[in-house]
Amino acid sequence: MEQVQALLASGVLVVDACRRGVRLGRSWRSLARRPVLFALACALAEAWPGDVERDTLVRRVFGMRHCDETLRARLRVEIGRLRALVDGLARIEATPDGFRLQPCADTTVTVLAPPIEGEQAALAALLGDGAAWSTSALALALGASQRSVQRALAALEAAGRVRSSGRGRAQRWRSLPLAGFTTILLLPAALPVD
Repeated sequence: MEQVQALLASGVLVVDACRRGVRLGRSWRSLARRPVLFALACALAEAWPGDVERDTLVRRVFGMRHCDETLRARLRVEIGRLRALVDGLARIEATPDGFRLQPCADTTVTVLAPPIEGEQAALAALLGDGAAWSTSALALALGASQRSVQRALAALEAAGRVRSSGRGRAQRWRSLPLAGFTTILLLPAALPVD
């Protein structure tokens, strides 16, 4: 946590994938409710100081395999929206091949990635409290379908990060305890003070 605090206080332009926003010093612009703009900001920040080709941005941000003029036009619209949102923190410059992120201040750009990557990150965070969760409760908390939660749980179970107990409607999921940490039940109640 100290490293993250030092990074945020360093004056670097940070694209924060944990909180989903852009920060420069004390200035903060949230992109949490704008997933397309956040994906654009991440792609541009990861390529900094270089640029990202237009077709690569279309494939990454919109999830399309083939690029056409309508998708390129949509990309230009979304780039314009991102420009307006990060105004004062950074500029988005057009290059002959694509777009480049350029901080307004004389600084560098960095991406702060979450400690757990992938689609299962939010699921693992919910299960991290140690409570037993049903798939329907997890789906409700995540705003996802129950079937997509079941697929994510199967992937986490295969990776050895969660386990289930019970069957059918009584099945509950928990995260596995971290290796190398003593559980609270094994700690002494009170240590003598000299």
